[in-house]
Amino acid sequence: MIAIVDGELCIGCGQCEELCPDVFEIEGEKATVISDEIPEDALDACYEAVESCPVDAIILEEDE
Repeated sequence: MIAIVDGELCIGCGQCEELCPDVFEIEGEKATVISDEIPEDALDACYEAVESCPVDAIILEEDE
């Protein structure tokens, strides 16, 4: 599973980084994904970050 942040939507609130620092990091004024693949032990936190994003800027996809 991979995470994608839509930079056009992201407002840089930092909620994702706070909930799932293994996958997200605020760089400048936007969130970025710092993990090529979401670690198994971070999946629940990553789902929580998706649900908590106030502008729905995070997408989770199955990696191919």
